[in-house]
Amino acid sequence: MQTFDLNGFISLYDSSLKLWTLILVILGYWIMALSISRRIVRSFGSLSALGFRKYPTVAGRSFQASDLSGRIAGDNLLHAECFSFSKGGPSFLGFRRFSTTILTPDSNGGAFPSDLLSSKTVLTPERTIGLYEDLVVPVTNFHNEDHGLMVLAGDVFDVPIRKDIIHRVVRWQLAKRQQGTHSTKTISEVSGTGRKPWQQKGLGRARHGSLRGPQFRGGATMHGPKPRSHAFKLNKKVRRLGLKIALSARAAEGKLLVFEDLEVPTHKTKNIVNYVNQMENTKKLLLVDGGPINEKLKLATQNLHYVNVLPSIGLNVYSILQHDALVMSRDAVNRIVERMHTPINR
Repeated sequence: MQTFDLNGFISLYDSSLKLWTLILVILGYWIMALSISRRIVRSFGSLSALGFRKYPTVAGRSFQASDLSGRIAGDNLLHAECFSFSKGGPSFLGFRRFSTTILTPDSNGGAFPSDLLSSKTVLTPERTIGLYEDLVVPVTNFHNEDHGLMVLAGDVFDVPIRKDIIHRVVRWQLAKRQQGTHSTKTISEVSGTGRKPWQQKGLGRARHGSLRGPQFRGGATMHGPKPRSHAFKLNKKVRRLGLKIALSARAAEGKLLVFEDLEVPTHKTKNIVNYVNQMENTKKLLLVDGGPINEKLKLATQNLHYVNVLPSIGLNVYSILQHDALVMSRDAVNRIVERMHTPINR
């Protein structure tokens, strides 16, 4: 009669359990590596299909690392996030977050393409709007002097255009700025006697208890307007998105100009008039400065109904839509980008 060896069975079970555990662990790592590789392939495929490129564009044309050989000098960079590429040449350093980067010929020894350093308008093919691509624009002034280049943040100046958001923001602005001082008098507020005009019965006339009713001349107004606020709530995210869309629309139209500053030599109005006359297809011009408005600029524009000046803190969607062209100083662009990247307080 055979006896059952319990210890041998337990040792055999333990060894087989360890073997299967090792096989499952190896299989799990293999599946994980396979899924990661598939995700990487999918991400590269989606980026190429969408035409997404993480490098700045100049007036509608994208430049790769081989085109812009050199580095961007970030003299005024605030908390920047950088990414670098290298493709058959020196590395290209781009800045994403607070895009206050300044591109000048001296920053990389004059290695920029000649068309980027030209003060003339660069004719480039139309680009796709709303891809959140950083834009490189020339910086000039009222004298059309070249002051290098500047990178505009794609998440502020290249967002998809949505007319419904613009409509909501404009309605919110116009409703909020209404005075709401309209008022009419009720029956207790109009002047007049409180005596009953005639007796209740016996005269064959309609019964009345007061001559201050709405059916009499000089009487009260029923359900008329009273002083109130017409403002309604609009989420801060929607208001911020509306300003981004308005700036992106002007940048896509080529109506967004960046100046080194808004300094004018004198307070004469003819200086501003001569500059506006040089601009094509521009009937109304909006000047935006970073801080307080310069006194000379204020005096030079106060007699021109088609030129308005705003500080960066007062820039809004309705003012942008009312003007054909938008001129912003470098400081104003920095402040607007910083404001758009500031977290919303809840």
